Amino acid sequence: MQRENALPVNEVRRIARSSRAAARTAALKRRRRLERVLPWLVILGFFLIWEAAVRALSVADFVLPPPSAIVQGMIKWWEPLLVDAAHTLLSTTIGFAFAVVLGIVTGVAIGASTLVYRGLYPLLVAFNSIPKVALVPVLVLWFGVNTVPAIITAFAISFFPIVVNVATGIATIEPEQRDVLRALGARPLDIVRKVGLPRAMPYFFASLKIAITVAFVGSITAETVSSEHGIGHLMMAASASFDVPLVFAGLIVTSVMGIAMYTIAAAIEKRTTTWATRGQNDLENGGH
Repeated sequence: MQRENALPVNEVRRIARSSRAAARTAALKRRRRLERVLPWLVILGFFLIWEAAVRALSVADFVLPPPSAIVQGMIKWWEPLLVDAAHTLLSTTIGFAFAVVLGIVTGVAIGASTLVYRGLYPLLVAFNSIPKVALVPVLVLWFGVNTVPAIITAFAISFFPIVVNVATGIATIEPEQRDVLRALGARPLDIVRKVGLPRAMPYFFASLKIAITVAFVGSITAETVSSEHGIGHLMMAASASFDVPLVFAGLIVTSVMGIAMYTIAAAIEKRTTTWATRGQNDLENGGH
């Protein structure tokens, strides 16, 4: 009798485990669908609340235009917006690329050498403390009214976060790990290349996602003063003519470009540093 009753009990337990696993899988799929849709729902809700509030309070367009007026302005001035957005994107990308290359090199040097850290870090902190908008008139005197001040300003404002994070990743290698590698015959350069750089990658991509967004701030700030093209120049021209919807259209276009660049950086991070978030990914996938 015991053997006859054992099989049904085991079968019930197996079915229960399968049901719980299926329920977890279904819940995970629903969560992922919600995560994909949620940002768009939040953005849509934000603009709907904005539109309703402006309409209900009868706010004038030259004070705070509703999203519908901004969309009309974008449709009306789509060609200048597209041309100036491309100019701003190019200036920002060039400045950001220089910041990435020089930031990695400088960060590795600071993180790997105490002497370089002692000598160079105070200068970097002092330079980062200077308001970048104060540099623009000087850059205009040096390079004239063209794209160069926007590139340099984008570089200057995005350089420091990359340096600090890369240096932190390199400098936080455990002393015990260094000792073991040295005992195995590794040179300082080998330690930095094989251990320090991979360790610094999560720090680097964290700074990358911050730097790419603030780089637009630098380039647009420079364009408001030192350029005849770009979103910054377009917004200044629109402000002078009290075309506030066009000003907000420039802000929205800039936000879209920033989100796009951030998304690209996040996608590269996901493919490059999967090992750093493996535990989190396993948890999201229902692993133990």
